Amino acid sequence: MVETWLIELAKGMAKLFINPLLYWSIIVLLFAGYRRIKRERQNFGTKIFDVCSEWKSTWLFSILTGLLVSAVMIGAGFVLSYTSLLLLSVVAILFSLSGRFMFLSPVYTVGISFLLLLFVPTLLGNQQWIREDLFDPINLAAFPILLGILLIAEGWLIKRTNMRDTYPGLSLSNRGIWVGEHHLKKLAIIPFFLLLPSGLITPFADYWPYVSFGEQTYSLILFPFLLGVDYKVRGRYPKEAADKLAVPIILLGIGTTAIAIGGVFFAPLSLAAVIVTIFGKEYINYRHRNSERLRRCYFHPMNNGLKVLGVIPGTPADRLGIEVGENIMKVNGQMVNSIDSFYQSLQASGAYFKLDIEDLNGEIRFVQGALYQGDHHELGILFSDTPYRRKQA
Repeated sequence: MVETWLIELAKGMAKLFINPLLYWSIIVLLFAGYRRIKRERQNFGTKIFDVCSEWKSTWLFSILTGLLVSAVMIGAGFVLSYTSLLLLSVVAILFSLSGRFMFLSPVYTVGISFLLLLFVPTLLGNQQWIREDLFDPINLAAFPILLGILLIAEGWLIKRTNMRDTYPGLSLSNRGIWVGEHHLKKLAIIPFFLLLPSGLITPFADYWPYVSFGEQTYSLILFPFLLGVDYKVRGRYPKEAADKLAVPIILLGIGTTAIAIGGVFFAPLSLAAVIVTIFGKEYINYRHRNSERLRRCYFHPMNNGLKVLGVIPGTPADRLGIEVGENIMKVNGQMVNSIDSFYQSLQASGAYFKLDIEDLNGEIRFVQGALYQGDHHELGILFSDTPYRRKQA
């Protein structure tokens, strides 16, 4: 039996590399990175992060999540059909065309796929061009459970956000002033194993597989699931906003999983779990947008000091540990309240500089260093200012 499982595991991993969704996810990632870099150049006149930054810090998260999903789906014995996975892939590709990672939340990809699988057979019965049994049989219990687990993972991905995982930008406030904002944006490619009908694997217990299509043998497939996060933050510190978003999303995922488990024994609960999750996620998104709209912009121009909107990796500011959200009060002993005064004070003492910085706790700390040839002329610190493209116009 062990040899059979190892053979199917190897075959399942090989199927990953013939799945078009894997290569499409790479295209989506590169296109999103290209668009972000283009905005960075328009706003700040330089590239800030690498093209694959949205994906870089998600590797461990993806592996752990994939192991968890694999253990639950295979351990419980949920068998899915090829056509249901094909539909899930098509839905993910269509949503990714929007260019917004928020639509790659499992709430939309898995949830919409479930609703389509539920109602498409009825629609197919009223036409003559497509086989009526194309999506039959359907495992209605597996998709809501998968949705709940992946939604918990989405909340976890948001929760683990740090200030190196958010991307600065600029926008006009209601008063017509250019203010800073941050984008909580990540794309994780989560590979997990699922059971398919027909293969070398045979049941190893009376209860397993719990939900199947009547087959006696099964195979494995390593499926690359796309999970996206995309939120705009203007009214609070980005890490604080991430924590506020993560908690209700995780709780919603736990609730979804609980209802979905009930759907294994009472089928209507599977539909209820998906409907509740879609409306719950929309409510969370609405509360976030409304809260951001009503709050004063966090990265706004100040009378005393300059608030750090971003730090370019590899620059003097990055090496000295200057953090997003801190206030630069003095440069070389001179008070600063504009980018021009910051630059002039920085250049006044030649290659050496000293900064008085108010940290996130309101305490003053001192930073000093030297500028070397090739270093960013403003230390690599980004501030809220008129976009670079407008200055050059």
